[in-house]
Amino acid sequence: MPKMKTKKSAAKRYSLTGTGKVKHKKMNLRHILTKRSPKRKMNLRHAGILADSETKKIKKQMLPYG
Repeated sequence: MPKMKTKKSAAKRYSLTGTGKVKHKKMNLRHILTKRSPKRKMNLRHAGILADSETKKIKKQMLPYG
């Protein structure tokens, strides 16, 4: 059976933690930042963790070897 291909767009957006959770970068930190408060921008810097239901889909379909 041939190797499964990783969806490269997903590989660039998501990464896996040691315990198998899926990390992602939070949205709304690209442009027009003057209207956002410094506290909000500070909280958007940290990585987010996907919910379990989404994690199963990403790991099965997008990142098969993760």
